[in-house]
Amino acid sequence: MKNTLETKLGFFVLLAVIAAFILLETVGGLDFWKPVYTLKARFDTVRDLKIGDPVKMAGVPVGRVEKLAISPDTGKVEVTLRLNQGTPVHTDSKATVKAEGLLGVDFVDVEFGSAGSPLLEQNALITTAEQPDLNALLAKLDEAASGVQNLTKSFTGDKIDNLLGPFTDFLRQNNAHLSSIISNVNNVTGQVASGQGTVGKLIYDQTLYDKATAVVTNLQDASAEIKGTVAQARSIIDQINAGQGTVGKLIKDPKLYTEATATVGTLHEIFNKINSGQGSVGKLVNDQEFYKDAKLSLQKLDKATESLEDTGPLSILGSLATTLF
Repeated sequence: MKNTLETKLGFFVLLAVIAAFILLETVGGLDFWKPVYTLKARFDTVRDLKIGDPVKMAGVPVGRVEKLAISPDTGKVEVTLRLNQGTPVHTDSKATVKAEGLLGVDFVDVEFGSAGSPLLEQNALITTAEQPDLNALLAKLDEAASGVQNLTKSFTGDKIDNLLGPFTDFLRQNNAHLSSIISNVNNVTGQVASGQGTVGKLIYDQTLYDKATAVVTNLQDASAEIKGTVAQARSIIDQINAGQGTVGKLIKDPKLYTEATATVGTLHEIFNKINSGQGSVGKLVNDQEFYKDAKLSLQKLDKATESLEDTGPLSILGSLATTLF
C-alpha cells in the first residue's frame, strides 16, 4: 500500500469517527451497544426538558429522553423515555420532571415503586406527577409580598390613629373603673396566695390534701380488692370449665346429664299415665264417678253440720250416722 495523501486522509477520518463515537458514548449521548426499551410519559409541561436529557432513578442515570411531542388528543406533552434494559420500572412507579439545583439541567426522575408490583412492558404509559412551576411560585411570592406591603401601608400615619382612637377614648373614659377592677383582681389573687377563701384553701389547705390522698389510697386499695375478686372469680370459672367442684360436676358430668334426662323421661311417662287415667292417681284425677261421689259426700256432710246446731251430743252422733249411711 502506498503511503499517499489519500491514504493518510482516510486513516485520519477513520480515527476521527472512532474518537467521536467514544466521546459520545462517554458523555452518554448514544446507547448503541446497550439493550434498551422505551416507555411513554405525559406531562402538562416539561419546562426546559430537551431530547437527550437524562432519566434517573434514585439519582442513578438509567436512560435518556428520546422524543418530545405534543399529543393532539390529550393536549399534553408526550415524552418517550429510552431506558437501559433491566431497569425495574413497576406499574406503580411515577415519573416527574425535576431540575438539578435551582438553575440546573432538567431531567426525568422515575420512582422505583413497590417491589411486588408487575414491571411495565415495552412502550407502556407510566404514571406521572407534576412538579410546581418555579415561575408560578415566584409569581405567588411576589403577590404575597405586595399584599404584605399594602398591609403595612394601611397601618401608617392617620390610619393607625383611626383604628386606635376609639380604643384610646374608651380607656380614658373608664380609667377609674379599670383601675378598680385591677385592684380587685390584685386583692383576690393576694387572698388566694395567702390561703384565704375557698380557692385559697383548696390550694394551700394541708388537711384537704391529706383527705384527697387518703381517698386516692382507698381507691387504690379497693382497686386491688376488685382485682383479687376478679382473679378468684376467674379461678372458679376455670374450675367449673375443668369439671371440678359441685357446680363443675353438675355442668360437665355426662353421667348426671344422662340421669337427669332419664328422670325427666320417667316423669313424662308418669304424667302421661295420669292423664290417660291409669293407676290410682290417674283414676282419682280422671274418674268422673269418683268426683260425683265425693261431691255428694260433701253435700251430705254439709247438711249434717247444719242439723247439729239444735241437737245434743248423742243426737249429733245419731244424725251423722243416719245422714252418712
